Amino acid sequence: MQPVRLLILGTGGMAKNHAEHFAAIPGVTLVAGIDTRPEQLAAFRAAHDIPHGFASVDEALAWGEFDAVTNVTPDAAHYATTLPLLAAGKHVLCEKPLATNAAHAQEMAAAAARAGVVNMVNLTYRNVPALQQAARMVREGAIGDIRHFEASYLQSWLTQPAWGHWDREPQWLWRLSTRHGSKGVLGDVGIHILDFATFIAGMEATQVSCLLQTFDKAPGGRIGDYVLDANDSATMQVRLANGALGTVAATRFATGHLNDLRLRLYGLKGGIEVRFEKGISALRACLGEEDIREGRWHDVDCPPVPTVYQRFIAAIRGEGPAEPDFARGAALQVLLDKAEASAGQDGKLLAV
Repeated sequence: MQPVRLLILGTGGMAKNHAEHFAAIPGVTLVAGIDTRPEQLAAFRAAHDIPHGFASVDEALAWGEFDAVTNVTPDAAHYATTLPLLAAGKHVLCEKPLATNAAHAQEMAAAAARAGVVNMVNLTYRNVPALQQAARMVREGAIGDIRHFEASYLQSWLTQPAWGHWDREPQWLWRLSTRHGSKGVLGDVGIHILDFATFIAGMEATQVSCLLQTFDKAPGGRIGDYVLDANDSATMQVRLANGALGTVAATRFATGHLNDLRLRLYGLKGGIEVRFEKGISALRACLGEEDIREGRWHDVDCPPVPTVYQRFIAAIRGEGPAEPDFARGAALQVLLDKAEASAGQDGKLLAV
């Protein structure tokens, strides 16, 4: 078994998940962490038994005793921190979105291709068994040519303190402020639902129309240093490569839904419905002449799938594909940029 020495870049909330998952993989050693905040870095290293710590990517590269990096920095830092790692020949798993604009994302994808290293984006819902089974069914022609789809990503953390008080904690407040690097719900979870829909459908989007809304959430639109100007809700109309039409919605105001994804795909030979609610995925299908005639749906068994952390290490060891890669992340960023541009033109339909 090939040993892998892993460095964790960024020690915020998501970094804990990365550290725990990677530490559980045989042959993986957490060797270092990077953070500009010395106290937080020290606490993180102590919690996860990480021997080395650095204040910058440059310091870590000067040391150099690591094979791969998981980049868990805020969105706006992905571009600047990832490029030197690629240039140094390090394998990189980067949190989504890959960058905050398509030009940077495409540059990162090109740099990764030149470097010839394993490069992956953490689109976490690729880990959902129902998503992977639905994608297999579509590839095998189970529902025939797709004609229509409906997708949604529903969160409620702006209406209930399920994960904490959004108006008091920096880990939530930065997500509401463009000055702190947030692209709003469109960039934060819109990327997931767009990947969710187009990956299962097996086709890219060719046109998009989008509306975004930011709601008043505090007097003067700010809390302390945080100007609350990032979008809170997004609705999109999307055309796929074969002409199929669909709607995509994402919001942080879906009261009663903590973190739920839904997708319905309808084809000429049947339909499928994917749900991921309260951490549990489910897949239903309506297939065959009799079921279609009677409108009957049945549950579909979904085998477990490896996590993105396991897939990243497997790819480094040459035991599996590096998916989703930076090229996929860049393609999604193009779609996100087009959606944002459409919203700036009152929902004008734009080619992707």
